Amino acid sequence: MKSGIKIIVLVLALALPFSVLIAKPIKSGKLKSKNNTIPPKKFIDPANMDLSIKPGDDFFGYANGNWIKQNSIPSKESRWGSFNILKQENTDRLLGILKDVSKQSNPKGSLEQRVGDLFASGMDSLAIEKLGFEPLKQDFARIDKIASLDDVMDEAVFERVNGRGNPLFGFSVSQDAKHVTRHIVQITQGGTTLPDRDYYIKSYSNTLKIQAAYKQYIITLFSLTGSSNEDATKNANTIFNIEAELAKAQLSRVALRDPKITYNKFAVTDLSTITPNLNWSSLLPKFNLQKQDSLIVGSTGFIRAENELLGTISTEDWKVYLKWNILKTAASSLSSPFVNANFTFNSLLSGQKVQAPRNERIADLVDGSLGELLGQLYVAKYFTPAAKAYMVDLVNNLKVTLANRIQGLTWMSDATKAKALKKLNAFTVKIGYPDKWQNYDGLSIDRNNYLGNLRNISAWKFKYMVSQIDKPVDKTRWSMSPPTVNAYYSPINNEIVFPAGILQFPFFDFGADDAVNYGGIGAVIGHEMTHGFDDQGRQYDADGTLRNWWTDDDANKFKSKADQVVEQYNKLIVLDTLHVNGSLTLGENLADLGGLNIAYEAFKKTQQGQSTKKIDGFTPDQRFFLSWAQVWRGSQRPEAAAQRILTDPHSPEQYRSNAPLTNIDAWYNAFDIKPGDKMYKKVEDRIKVW
Repeated sequence: MKSGIKIIVLVLALALPFSVLIAKPIKSGKLKSKNNTIPPKKFIDPANMDLSIKPGDDFFGYANGNWIKQNSIPSKESRWGSFNILKQENTDRLLGILKDVSKQSNPKGSLEQRVGDLFASGMDSLAIEKLGFEPLKQDFARIDKIASLDDVMDEAVFERVNGRGNPLFGFSVSQDAKHVTRHIVQITQGGTTLPDRDYYIKSYSNTLKIQAAYKQYIITLFSLTGSSNEDATKNANTIFNIEAELAKAQLSRVALRDPKITYNKFAVTDLSTITPNLNWSSLLPKFNLQKQDSLIVGSTGFIRAENELLGTISTEDWKVYLKWNILKTAASSLSSPFVNANFTFNSLLSGQKVQAPRNERIADLVDGSLGELLGQLYVAKYFTPAAKAYMVDLVNNLKVTLANRIQGLTWMSDATKAKALKKLNAFTVKIGYPDKWQNYDGLSIDRNNYLGNLRNISAWKFKYMVSQIDKPVDKTRWSMSPPTVNAYYSPINNEIVFPAGILQFPFFDFGADDAVNYGGIGAVIGHEMTHGFDDQGRQYDADGTLRNWWTDDDANKFKSKADQVVEQYNKLIVLDTLHVNGSLTLGENLADLGGLNIAYEAFKKTQQGQSTKKIDGFTPDQRFFLSWAQVWRGSQRPEAAAQRILTDPHSPEQYRSNAPLTNIDAWYNAFDIKPGDKMYKKVEDRIKVW
């Protein structure tokens, strides 16, 4: 699940201290048909399993093998599994809503008008095809007039403020991690196009292939604007060389996981002295930010290197780079030659064979652009108060369980335990959808201007973001839309968030037994809770402040245990000689291990968890672990696997299923795992953290 996001929202805080909380029984609902002819649903279906595989050799294959054999990856996808199926179901639901609302005559400025007209503008392929490159000509003409470095910086600011992309560096206004009630300007490394810096600086056969394809992509897009092949080729080399220099200065993804490394506060005047070509005293007002006295830099090495590059690279080359930023940002929203070139390049990275249908792409875009408008229509139709109430009870039960587990830790001192419990008790829980919706006040949507709409939305969001600089932090905000099939923990707000989109089978079903729901959504809840205490989250205290609350001895003991997790995952092979990056995936791996332990212990407090009655041939404990495994069922294309190893903080699905199990005694007992089984670990080697 997604973690480490600086987001905000409403509190469902508990008034009682954990010492007096008692786990509350939860009754699953029962699904009934009007004529009682619908056969009962098999929540753990042996037909999906490969019983020829020993559970102790490959539990993922045992639980999911037949399903994977019978469900090939659709050509429009780079991977296929539980998350993708739910996402497809939600996309289909959104399409039904959007088709209906786009046909209606709605009052201008209404929720329905803006959502419906954005969808309609994206579906008007005839108008988009007719325009071709025309929407970008004014931007290119403006860039052609650049004559100095000051002009370069003015254009970079213009593009960021006006929805044309994010050249040179990342720029945002968000919470100050050491003063969480305040907003501050944040500058982060950026300026590149490929998914990771290694694609520029490594010379492996795969990265060289991607570099060549990237240059060809640049050539193709510039050729579509009318450039000669010679000029387009020259542009490609210029752009790649600039981005490669920026990539060399970037921190690795592993380094970026350490919030102490990325928190570097400067006085605006001091940073301007250090980076004179990036004069922040004059730049910030152009970003519509007045009288800022300080800002945070995510990578001082990067911003210093970029300052040097601005002084050594010619203005003409920067003009080419800025045109490319305009072009690549808009490519997927222009006529089909641009869209096809964009897909051809990206398919090399993902392995995807064909583009998703246009209506699905536009539906996803509306969700990503106006998520809290479309989300209101979605939850009104597809999310019930009963589901939210069930989740509230389940979250509370899991919080009690985690509190008990913290109190029982043998490696942690009482002083640190008290602060850990204080942090857990302070968790904010958000379920389903925001209590206060973002209505994008003042944003206009034109049914006849697709690219213009996308730029206006981006510009509106930027304006809204910077307008928050001197306002109190609004903790009702969400960073995911309600239909999203995901969940997250925000360390700076100490909150766990579960959008409506994930509250469906195989994660959750009212008709399912407790083993299935605890092994599914219960483990997801436990996962997000554990993020508050993973290698990143543990550095933030109860109110979300980046502040150490550990004794040195406890911190060292945690690090020792975390290092064991890194070592375990580093040994796992994904593709050929590619291994899981245990350091990059550490936070998610810790959360998987903690979440599964918490969910299992909470499950054992239920009536079913204390029984041995079988359902469909499986004991309650077996059903719990099978539910966990089927959440992760799926497969991916080799290209996607290779990219994820470099960029994704999550381990591949088969290892998310299998690796935590090897550390849990109850799994060994449930499936009679013995020495000699491939997944077997000696009791003394099993890793226990939270």
